[in-house]
Amino acid sequence: MPKTATHMPSLSDYVDVVGPDIIEELTILAAHAGARSIKMVNSTAVGGGVAEMLHRVVPLLTELGIRVEWDVIEGNDRFFEVTKSFHNALQGNPLQLSDDDFAAYLDCNEANARKMDFDQDLVVIHDPQPAALIAFHEHRANRWVWRCHIDMSHPNPQVWDFLKPYVERYDAAIFSSALFSPQLSVPQFRFFPAIDPLDDKNRPLDDDYVEGVFEKYAVPRDKPVVTQISRYDPWKDPIGVIRAFKMARKYVDCRLLLVGDKAADDPESEKIVERVRAEAGDDPDIHILLFSPSVATEINAFQRGADVILQKSIREGFALTVSEALWKRRPVIGGAVGGIPAQIIDGHTGLLVHSVEGAGLAIRSLLHRPETARRLGENGHQRVKDEFLIIKNLKRYVLLLLALDTPSEQTRLLR
Repeated sequence: MPKTATHMPSLSDYVDVVGPDIIEELTILAAHAGARSIKMVNSTAVGGGVAEMLHRVVPLLTELGIRVEWDVIEGNDRFFEVTKSFHNALQGNPLQLSDDDFAAYLDCNEANARKMDFDQDLVVIHDPQPAALIAFHEHRANRWVWRCHIDMSHPNPQVWDFLKPYVERYDAAIFSSALFSPQLSVPQFRFFPAIDPLDDKNRPLDDDYVEGVFEKYAVPRDKPVVTQISRYDPWKDPIGVIRAFKMARKYVDCRLLLVGDKAADDPESEKIVERVRAEAGDDPDIHILLFSPSVATEINAFQRGADVILQKSIREGFALTVSEALWKRRPVIGGAVGGIPAQIIDGHTGLLVHSVEGAGLAIRSLLHRPETARRLGENGHQRVKDEFLIIKNLKRYVLLLLALDTPSEQTRLLR
């Protein structure tokens, strides 16, 4: 299992956050599930929302009496270049892959399959990178579920036609939203990702620490700071964020802070950063930071110190950064795509936008109307507390174990 932090909160630590009744309900459900085991498999131990969630889901499910193992697949540069192309294609990029690309993908999955054991009651395979592992375990007695975290609303036909037969070997598939649940011959479940309110990225911080982080990276807070914290990925539209910021700054003086880290399975980020820097030019009000990896408490500080936070994605599986920002009571502007509208109820918990111009106008609006910004942040915090905290995610995994005992062809929302 990948390394986790030296201090991990226990379930009892969450009582002050969600209340004793929620923890008691979770404990009762886990008792109904009994002594079971789960194997989680994904493509990186650090960087990205999936790894962040697994670092907390795994020990907390274990505390509930469910034995959980977490494996990370290994691959060379060629494999991760191909799977990054898969990711982009499944989110709508029209690129074409070669037979050699697909062969490299399958070869790596087969090599990983030979090194892993899959004896657990439930195997959960996360995203496209390890999806073909199931092809090398045909005579299995346990349950396998494919968990897709990306926006599948407009998949590239070539890549989806290749991947779909592997997905349909699973006992079920999980998607975060009905907006990108494809037609499949296997049952589907839906549940949202979640953040951990007690981890270093989300726990309360002293104002002095927040100020110190901004000083460390030479980002003055002499005027409002507009921030996007996300991977440097075309789908996150960092160039669009810069353009929206420049539109807004014509009417209200402010700074822009772009922050991202480089995940082990993402070979594109440095190239995207070069394009972002070119778009920013020599503008002293635009600050661009790339970490490998980032420090969670510093990301926390960047969010808490922002006056407005953007997640201007043009394709998005969910965007945990939105929940993180809302939890900190920040006013958030999000692209109206993927799982973002589940978090941002337009005009109530944040603002949804459809264009660069819309984002620019929303920045102006929030900076000119601080009381509205405060109200959106408060409502957003409550929305996350109700739906997007890690305790709710644990409940959904326990419900998944129970639901698989009675297979159904219907799509089920695990609440």
